[in-house]
Amino acid sequence: MSGLADIAAIARERRHTLLFLARLRRVPPVFLDTEIDMTRVLEHRETGRRYSIVAYVLHAAGRALAKHPEANAAIGGGLSPKVARYAPVNGKLTLDRTLNGHRVVLSGLVKDLDRVDLDAVQDRVEALRDGDPHTLPDFAGARLLHRLPAAVGWAAYELAARALDKRPDTTGTFSVTSLGHRPVDGFHSLGGTTVTLGVGRILDRPVVRDGAVAVAPVMRLNLSFDHRVIDGAEAADLLADVKDGLENF
Repeated sequence: MSGLADIAAIARERRHTLLFLARLRRVPPVFLDTEIDMTRVLEHRETGRRYSIVAYVLHAAGRALAKHPEANAAIGGGLSPKVARYAPVNGKLTLDRTLNGHRVVLSGLVKDLDRVDLDAVQDRVEALRDGDPHTLPDFAGARLLHRLPAAVGWAAYELAARALDKRPDTTGTFSVTSLGHRPVDGFHSLGGTTVTLGVGRILDRPVVRDGAVAVAPVMRLNLSFDHRVIDGAEAADLLADVKDGLENF
């Protein structure tokens, strides 16, 4: 009697994730993290509309990326690498969605984050979070990959990924992914962009203010970056600016 309970082909709904992960093997990542006092964000959150935490992170990161154009970029070209630097700051947000009965990661873009206000960011987050994944236009590319024969889907994905000029409107110029709704303090992820921010939960922790210990709501924010495009000092400056944007919201 076999000890294996079941063997089955991987669901088509996970095909886009497999293609994405296969391409990520080429990326040499470096990881940073920091802790952020979210007192002002939570105070603002109680004053009116119930904004999501990722909306605040997208908003702060978009403005920080505008000050770091070297990081708002992508690399491509294989043996003859080229770097494209982008004027728009478009964030890719990953979401936990259910498609045809399968729990999968899907992503959509929140565009022009260097210019739009928090309400516009929240509107977009809600559209991606609450829209029907079977019909939402933002997920049409993933649904197409699920329908195509595997070899054709691979070729189409590779062709699209190589187009540096189209990346702001396909993969975005940076990524945000969150597990803060679960008991996860921090995690490092690669979003297929030069910079990826990983958002953990907010938890009351001891902090030092004016030489005295106090309790504050603290969030772990992790940053991964593609070392082919930027170096650690640039990434650290970017993370510091995101931290400042959130702590002084």
